[in-house]
Amino acid sequence: MENEILYTETQRFKQWWLWLILLTGNGLFIFGVFKQVFTGQQFGDKPMNNTELLITTALTLLVTILFLNLRLETIIKKDGIYVRFFPFHIKFKHYPWESLTKSFIRTYSAITEYGGWGLRVGLFRKGRAFNVSGDKGLQLEFTNNKKLLIGTNMPDQLTEVLNKIGELKY
Repeated sequence: MENEILYTETQRFKQWWLWLILLTGNGLFIFGVFKQVFTGQQFGDKPMNNTELLITTALTLLVTILFLNLRLETIIKKDGIYVRFFPFHIKFKHYPWESLTKSFIRTYSAITEYGGWGLRVGLFRKGRAFNVSGDKGLQLEFTNNKKLLIGTNMPDQLTEVLNKIGELKY
C-alpha cells in the first residue's frame, strides 16, 4: 500500500525552563491587571496605563497559546517523507524519495548550527531545520543541493524504518 504509514512522530515544546518563563510572565501580568485595573492600585513604580497593561497581558497569553499549539509532525510512507510544523504549516509538506540524494540520522547542535529550535535557517550552508528539542535529526539532502534537518526524539526507530524501506542514504 502506497499510503501506509511506516513511521510517525509528534513533538512538542516540553522544556521546563520555557514553560517556567511563559507561566511566570503570564502570572505577573495577570496579577498586574487584577491589582491595577480591578483594585485601582498602581502596579509597579512606573506603571503602564490600563490599556497598555491589558494589551501586554493579552500578548503574553497569546504567545503561551502559540507554544501550547506548536507541534512538529513527521510521517514516513513508502512514497516519501511528510512533515509539518503546526500552526506555521497547515498542510503537510511532502518530500518524495526521488527528490533526495541523502537521508540519514545525525547528531547536530541546534544553537551553533541553526541558532536554536523551531523553524530555522542554518548558518554556513547548513540548510533549513524544523526542530523542537534534542540533538538528533533526519538530515535530508535534495537533488537541487538544498538541505533540511527534521528533529527527532526517536532516532533508532527512524533509522530502522529508513533501513527497512531502503531509503537510508549517506
